[in-house]
Amino acid sequence: MTAALLAASVSACTVGPDYRPRTPEQLGVPATFSVPATPTREDLTQWWTRFDDPLLQRLVASAADTNLDVAQAVARLRQAREALVQSRAQLLPGITGSGGYSRNQNLLGGSAAIVLPDGTVTNISRGNSNNFQLGASVSYQLGLFGEVRRTVEASGADYQASGYTLASVILSTQGEIARNYILARAAQAQLANARASLGLQDDNLEIAGFRVQAGLVSSLDQEQARSQRAQTAATIPTLEASYNSAVSRLGVLTGQAPGALKTELAAVRPIPTGPAIVGAGIPADVLRQRPDVLAAERSLAAATARIGVAEAQLYPRFSLTGNVNTNAAAVSGLFDTVIGTLFAGLNQLIFDAGRQRAVVRANEAAAEGAFAAYKGTVLTALEDVENAVVALDTARARQREFTAALDAANATALLARLQYRSGLTDFITLTQAESALLSARNGLTSAQSDEATALVQLYLALGGGWDAAAGAPQAPERQDR
Repeated sequence: MTAALLAASVSACTVGPDYRPRTPEQLGVPATFSVPATPTREDLTQWWTRFDDPLLQRLVASAADTNLDVAQAVARLRQAREALVQSRAQLLPGITGSGGYSRNQNLLGGSAAIVLPDGTVTNISRGNSNNFQLGASVSYQLGLFGEVRRTVEASGADYQASGYTLASVILSTQGEIARNYILARAAQAQLANARASLGLQDDNLEIAGFRVQAGLVSSLDQEQARSQRAQTAATIPTLEASYNSAVSRLGVLTGQAPGALKTELAAVRPIPTGPAIVGAGIPADVLRQRPDVLAAERSLAAATARIGVAEAQLYPRFSLTGNVNTNAAAVSGLFDTVIGTLFAGLNQLIFDAGRQRAVVRANEAAAEGAFAAYKGTVLTALEDVENAVVALDTARARQREFTAALDAANATALLARLQYRSGLTDFITLTQAESALLSARNGLTSAQSDEATALVQLYLALGGGWDAAAGAPQAPERQDR
């Protein structure tokens, strides 16, 4: 009962502001998005399974276990956990023990003469002696004004923030893997487009040569055919370099050598496609789902607690110290005499030229900055969602138009080729038709790539990729090496 009353009285003396979560209104969160978005909220914990590509699914799913940036974030999370353990240890007394042994050894002379009170002289032997010592000390800093509790509160918030930061790193890594995978497949598609056009242009060059030999056209057609083919061929090395860059990046992102996935990705596959509809929910969902928003909120909580830590230094600090010691010439006599000491100390800041109050004001300013950062993170998250929704809609609109353009360009190129063979049109018309065909093919490929990328962007903007219901990720136990 006494301990409970003491704890209650100490808690009642805690100084500094208590942290209170901000409402969506205080953070400037609107009721709805300013762009058309499906208000139904979906479970996006494993958003990568919504794409129709098993290799993409496997690579993204491996990010949490293989990526080295994630490994660094895990190490930082473990550091934050140990800092919390250290802070909590201040709530309990610290106990240390000591022990010692000493021996006096005669090096020269073994006796001494002593004159007794009656005038007689006697010799005593200065023999060897042993001394055994045991001791223990207890120290306890009683946080009368909550400095210890506020320190634990700040460390706990920092630990949670580190957990959410780990989740953010995992999400970012998953997004980078998906984006580079899409870039690799898009480069393969553009290479296929370029090589298909190169095959047509080889035929054009051959046809132009036959027509020049037959005297039907001048050598201008043949030179134009050579120029067109060379320009198309020149794009292939650039596309191959883009493909190699994306594949190499995928290897590094999955914790492997740059060329580790080249064999696996060599087989050409289409650009991944996902679902037609994504439930974005409402803006308030972002506050609960985005780990970077939650990390910023926890950083604000930690900054608020540190105001109390600084303010408590302006008030008295009470400490208790106790010591127990014993010594004897033999082990058997160690507990014959035991001496104990208890000391209670009280320290109060009297004058420091305003330094500690400046520390309090600095922590208050830090908390204000943390709130601004928190609000900024929230608004940026909402911006990410709206930009992703617009990007997805735009890419799909472009895809529809390029699909129509490709159908028309195919028909035009086929007709121009037949007419050129028959001498009914000139080579310029054929060149323009086939350039339009290549442009439409690449435009459709680009739109498909942009759609898949925007879909990934939307999933990440909505906080997909981790289980928000489970709370802040916890630090794993250290593995023996």
